[in-house]
Amino acid sequence: MPISIVCIAETTSGERRVALTPETCKKLIAAGGSVSMVKGAGRSAHLADQAYTNVQLLESNDAAFAQADVLICVQSPSADQIAKMKKGAVLIGLLSPYAAAEREQALKAAQITSFPLEKLPRTTRAQSMDVLSSQAGMAGYKAVLIGAELAPRFFPMLTTSAGTIRPSKVLILGAGVAGLQAIATAKRLGAQVECFDVRPETKEQIESLGGRFLDLGVSAVGEGGYARELTAEERVEQQRRLGEHLKAIDVVICTAAVPGRAAPKIISASMVAGMRAGSVIVDLAAETGGNCELTQAGKTIDHHAVTIAGPVQLASMGAVHASEMYARNVFNFVSLMIKDKALVLDWQDELIAKTCWTHAGNTGPTVSV
Repeated sequence: MPISIVCIAETTSGERRVALTPETCKKLIAAGGSVSMVKGAGRSAHLADQAYTNVQLLESNDAAFAQADVLICVQSPSADQIAKMKKGAVLIGLLSPYAAAEREQALKAAQITSFPLEKLPRTTRAQSMDVLSSQAGMAGYKAVLIGAELAPRFFPMLTTSAGTIRPSKVLILGAGVAGLQAIATAKRLGAQVECFDVRPETKEQIESLGGRFLDLGVSAVGEGGYARELTAEERVEQQRRLGEHLKAIDVVICTAAVPGRAAPKIISASMVAGMRAGSVIVDLAAETGGNCELTQAGKTIDHHAVTIAGPVQLASMGAVHASEMYARNVFNFVSLMIKDKALVLDWQDELIAKTCWTHAGNTGPTVSV
């Protein structure tokens, strides 16, 4: 029998993306899958049911859970929903494995083989499946647009009959994918852009996009392309130098993150107090606690004339392109498991083994690589 691949409708508040597009639907069918989706699953991403061909439309997520051999999603189903899945099924999506003890137990109880795409190894071969990168790019782009909208200033330099307007000074904290996209976007808008990252090797990337690398004298080179956590002494020195620099900045875009942990606190309340009136902070890390001490997830606040935005579900703000990229990432990962139109989990494949969260009632695969 063909592999039953099913896409659910997202139920998380503010989530507009979908894990299946008409393009990837055709590819999954060509690879040997029998593809189903819940009615209206793509509506928030402006994809009508009629855009999907040769797909079975299901009435509800419950029907999807009961039917799927492979269930694809953006945000993870709840523990109660996982309990409704077919025993031994495969679940693929952004499953938040670092903060989901209840869901982990539900996955084990249902003997679900789960693949949180956040755990995908950061290797060259995995680039076409890297959902963190594809979605961070959209988040970085949208964050700068939010900053430009909130700022009471022009971003570009303008020469007018009323005199010359100097460009806004924009500081990006963190030079990951979101940070680099933020640099590029702020430059396109005409701002004067700087970027700080504790990894000195990012200097060349920052400068290639037209930004200036801000050296605060602190290095925190980590593993796998991520930064390590700073020591207490390093953090004090970083904050002292950063606090002085922020006094001349118009817009700050915060993108720093440590996988599986709360966002590092980089901007303190006292640093915000030193910023000039009309300055703006846009904190992409709001959902994991924020890089700014004063950030409130999902809210935009005014703190002594400094605007602090803590947007959530930023990638969903660009649901059309975010869904296109995400669905392609998912298809490329699912393709690893389809051999001669059958579902085959090759535990010798590093990408499958290292991305696995739960399998056969246990944590992780049965075979290590």
